Amino acid sequence: MARKPTFSGPFAPSDIDLSRCVHCGLCLEHCPTYTETGLETESPRGRLYLIKAIAEERIDATPATIGHLDLCLQCRNCEAVCPSGVPYGRIMEGARAEILANGRPPLAWRLRALFLREVIARPGRMAALAALLRLYRVSGLRWLAERVPFLRERVLLAPTISGPAFRPDGRASARARSVLARPRGEARGRVALLTGCIMPHAYGRVHEATVRVLARNGLEVVAPPGQLCCGALHAHNGDRPTARALARRNIDAFLNAQVETVVVNSAGCGSAMKEYGELLADDPEYAEKAKRLAASVKDITELLAELPFEAPTGRVEAIVTYQDPCHLAHAQHISSAPRELLAAITGLRLVEMAQPDRCCGSAGIYSLTHSEMSLDLLDGKTRDIAATGAGIIATANPGCMAQIEAGLRRHRLPGRVVHVV
Repeated sequence: MARKPTFSGPFAPSDIDLSRCVHCGLCLEHCPTYTETGLETESPRGRLYLIKAIAEERIDATPATIGHLDLCLQCRNCEAVCPSGVPYGRIMEGARAEILANGRPPLAWRLRALFLREVIARPGRMAALAALLRLYRVSGLRWLAERVPFLRERVLLAPTISGPAFRPDGRASARARSVLARPRGEARGRVALLTGCIMPHAYGRVHEATVRVLARNGLEVVAPPGQLCCGALHAHNGDRPTARALARRNIDAFLNAQVETVVVNSAGCGSAMKEYGELLADDPEYAEKAKRLAASVKDITELLAELPFEAPTGRVEAIVTYQDPCHLAHAQHISSAPRELLAAITGLRLVEMAQPDRCCGSAGIYSLTHSEMSLDLLDGKTRDIAATGAGIIATANPGCMAQIEAGLRRHRLPGRVVHVV
């Protein structure tokens, strides 16, 4: 009996995309998993070869083969340096989606997709999980667990939930129109803020700072009701149907808000929303709307640099180093804007670390699913940070913030991790 091809569904990577790789190897030194292991199968080139072999039915999607695809961080550093323009992120997401939908995915993949779909994408359940994680931290259990040798490596990378949650619906001014802030000074436009799924609970203070900075720069800020998780984690982990469903909900919410720009302060979320046009390219009802929304999405640092922004009046007497989030530097190609904002702060001395755009090992939920590799990458990143002598580490993504905070705790290093805003 003929074997059914694994890549026979609608999410399969296209032959055109796969054929763009000429196996030159220029991506190898930029791939974190290849530089850590030295294995061809843990390189972009090797993984593309495996995906193409599965698509052509030359090999099966065995647990070993799937394991090589799963170890990929999807940092897209390879994509940023590829001279042939291979859309590696799109290929990997498609391959994982095909395995999850039409192949024989490992139980871990199915459980992961279930957790992301039934917890992360559901605001009420996400709030309950955040409350438990906050209790875990403030009760002292995390402090204790991280000092028990048997537990330390297992609990170190659990998300940090600190400070009050960002609740736009609780603001008196937001009850009618979800207005978060009115512009200060001359009005320069109206923007919508993606509140997201994890950021309002883990780093509510970043949302608060984002709203303050936007208002100071003459922008009215709204948080459209009906918006949900952007779907980035679901797309990265192969649950394409859920990612598409979330994208449709967000498209409706943000287009109904009638704003010029959708502002995002999470690099992974911004990257996903800018690619809604690709995600829904075959949807007759949403294809055009997806492209329209994607074109309006801007990272907070990108928008402020384009305004141009009003320079801060305060001083920060500190040495600061900046960590490039993968999906800001490699997927969105934004690296100068955050540095422009930091350079505008009086007293601040920006010191570049070695390889600031090398992945820190967070990569969405990668730090939880592949903790050993994640910790290896984090150790390298922490050494680079320590070498700068910086007391403040700035970045622009919640996953990077949580990961680097864990690295400082792991190595007992002083320092404060902050978002650029």
